[in-house]
Amino acid sequence: MTDPWVALEPGADPAERVRVLRRAHETFAVAGTVPQPVRSVVADSWRRSARAGVGPEGTASVELTDGDLGVHRAEHPLARVMPLIRELVGTFAADGEHLLAVCDAQGRLLWVEGDPATRRKAGRMNFVPGARWAESAVGTNAPGTAVAVDRPVQVFAAEHFIRRVQPWTCAAAPVHDPRTGRVLGAVDITGGNGLAHPHSLGFVQAVARAAESQLALLAPEQTPVDGPELTALGRDEAQLCLHGRKMRLSRRHSEILVLLARHPEGLTGDELLCALYEDESVPPVTLRAELARLRRLLGPGLLASRPYRLTSPVESDVAIVERRLEGGTVMGAATAYTGPLLPGSQAPAVVRLRTRLADGLRTALIARRDPDLLADWAHAPWGEDDLDVWRALAAIRPTAPVRSRLAALESELAAPAGWSRQTGR
Repeated sequence: MTDPWVALEPGADPAERVRVLRRAHETFAVAGTVPQPVRSVVADSWRRSARAGVGPEGTASVELTDGDLGVHRAEHPLARVMPLIRELVGTFAADGEHLLAVCDAQGRLLWVEGDPATRRKAGRMNFVPGARWAESAVGTNAPGTAVAVDRPVQVFAAEHFIRRVQPWTCAAAPVHDPRTGRVLGAVDITGGNGLAHPHSLGFVQAVARAAESQLALLAPEQTPVDGPELTALGRDEAQLCLHGRKMRLSRRHSEILVLLARHPEGLTGDELLCALYEDESVPPVTLRAELARLRRLLGPGLLASRPYRLTSPVESDVAIVERRLEGGTVMGAATAYTGPLLPGSQAPAVVRLRTRLADGLRTALIARRDPDLLADWAHAPWGEDDLDVWRALAAIRPTAPVRSRLAALESELAAPAGWSRQTGR
């Protein structure tokens, strides 16, 4: 293959290529080795799929239904460019009896549209809105792999990791946030072997670039000019976006803003002292000095006193997770949770909030019993030692790697006092 991202070069015999790939797929399923005829991008994807515990007989799970799906669609940035994507892809999909699909950055399908008969057939393998097609969940497939490798990719027939998907061919390209560069999701075209032509990959890539250009034009509308935004999850030093300017805050200033954003009514100096300092002997002048420095950093007007309060509502990623949990949208809460709140902070009020937020989310994940959501938490740095989550995951998805990790955690839990994980004694 001259282009590793193109599934079938012009002039190739699709039927012969399918036969070769099926033999290669069976070899990998039995021996775990990838024969030479398999493209490198596919071989790498097969290995990642196997490491994730995906089986060739598996199927996609539907994670978002009804209200959850509607909320996630409405909140997702790609909703704003769906009219453009439909305009560009609609005729192509209808004429070729293909499907247009758009997924988010976690590989969940948000929209699946196109020929009704093709949609019915695709529905038998759960290629439907709300289903998770991440590579780590269902193995090699165009939308999931495109998001995983952040490149446009075609997946042809038996290159799919799961057997029930092998009658299909798809081409997908990731779509990025034009401001931050992060992957928002992917645009995918799914159908028959005709999509294996190199032009299909070029077409879907052009659609993704057009969507990014449209998002860039709409970007000024996304954030109100005077709406401060605080990002404090998964980082020791929070980031404040104020009037289009991003500021990295010190740890103490991060703690103060997290607490004041949570208490719009304000906090007295004594309340802030108790919330921030473990040592009760810290004098009030120390706090006043920190607040004076923070006021200079923020500029005039945002930080008031008597009591200390923010004069403008501050949106935070903490509040987003809490609202989604309260509303029962566990998927949305898990997506917004990018790590523990200010993990290095020892401020008593921050520690309590950090613990309450993490415990609330993990409890909701365990109760929901969604294997992919549990796996995302368990494999995150903050969840790798979470015994309850690993037990819940093992009960639903008892793969060898999951059972092995659970056994290791339970062994450590049963180790005698004074035992060291580093030394083994």
